[in-house]
Amino acid sequence: MSRPRWRKLSLRARLGVLVATAVALAVVTVSAISWGITRADLYDQFDARLQSYAQLAAKAGSPEEALSTLRSTTGKPGSDPNNGLTVQFRSAAGTVTGTAGALPELPPPPPQAPFSAGRAANVHRGEDDQFRMWTASRSDGGAVQVAQDSEDVEDSLGRLGFWLLVVSAAGVLGATVVGRAIARSALQPVDDLTSAAENVARTQELSAAIDVTASGEIGRLATSFNAMLSALSRSRDEQRRLVEDAGHELRTPLTSLRNNIELLIHADANPDRQLPAEDRARLLADLDAQAVELTALIGELVDLSTGERPSEAEEHLALADVVTSAVERTRSRWPNVTFDAELAEADVLARPAAVERAVLNVLDNAAKWSPPGGRVRVGMAAGADTVRVRVDDEGPGIPEADLPHVFERFYRADAARALPGSGLGLAIVEQVLTQHGGHATAARAGTGGARFDLVFPLAAS
Repeated sequence: MSRPRWRKLSLRARLGVLVATAVALAVVTVSAISWGITRADLYDQFDARLQSYAQLAAKAGSPEEALSTLRSTTGKPGSDPNNGLTVQFRSAAGTVTGTAGALPELPPPPPQAPFSAGRAANVHRGEDDQFRMWTASRSDGGAVQVAQDSEDVEDSLGRLGFWLLVVSAAGVLGATVVGRAIARSALQPVDDLTSAAENVARTQELSAAIDVTASGEIGRLATSFNAMLSALSRSRDEQRRLVEDAGHELRTPLTSLRNNIELLIHADANPDRQLPAEDRARLLADLDAQAVELTALIGELVDLSTGERPSEAEEHLALADVVTSAVERTRSRWPNVTFDAELAEADVLARPAAVERAVLNVLDNAAKWSPPGGRVRVGMAAGADTVRVRVDDEGPGIPEADLPHVFERFYRADAARALPGSGLGLAIVEQVLTQHGGHATAARAGTGGARFDLVFPLAAS
């Protein structure tokens, strides 16, 4: 079977062919070995009988006497008076001195077998008759050759070969049937998995998990398939919620922008209803602020959505250097807030830009809630397996009712609704920490403000 055609076969057909081929080879091999062993055993017995005949014939005075003795010894009188036997005497010089029996004359022994050494050889008469010949030495220095038709042996071998062929054919046929049954049974879990995958592709229903009834590799494959479906379902649900929440959050600034722009257009289209310069300037300032807020919101949405599929490579980095860079950037943005940093040495395996963005978001949140002249404290502490970055501020703190929700997307406490922000910054923080095998927590600081802990696993040394 050609390789392209083999590749077109189904997995079930391939497995059936392989099982049938393996069993067929085993049956044929066993049959051939059995036939060969039986043939060798039958000819060994036949040659041993010829040897005893030759030794008995060597004691006779003539080929006729020897043939008569052998015929009476075999005890098989029949229509053939010679009973398929031939006896031939040879002189010490190798010439034929007399022959009696079924064949007119026997050939000399093979050159490598002198008269003094017994050996069996094949003698053919015509195309169908085959004789076995044994040569033995005589007391006068000559030799006697005894040959007998091996038709009985050949018939036995023929019958044995026929039945072995029948058994082999039946075995191959049975192997084909059994191979198909084994393939059908062994691949039933794969068929179930294929049907489930096709059903998911057709219906887009990711909750259609399959029952894991098999063990081993098939069971692992089914379990992994169900886990993949669950992950895809969660991802699709999160995407749907993100789109719905984003649409809700974008509606307010877009509506405000549209109203303000329509007001400006209406005022410019009616000269008698021109806005005072002060109101126009305030309206333009509001438009600018709303545009900035909308830009920030869209940027955070993009970061949050693309952050689920990190493209930045992880590398070994000193976490203190990343935190120091984030503190310096935040300090330049919030000049009215003091930042104190006490950092420790710790190496992590992480994506530098993503980690710095997470730390920046926490620092910006702390600075936003701190009063003018307030202080934000940044500390690091390394443990046996993790390193913790802690940020404390002197703001009003987080109410107990809001603590479980601060890392949710678009969640904003009642006190934060009047402040700029999208409610996505801390969600990005938790996403980055989760992707790095860490976690983020929020609590009240000892100063009464908010406390955020960012915990990263240490890099393996």
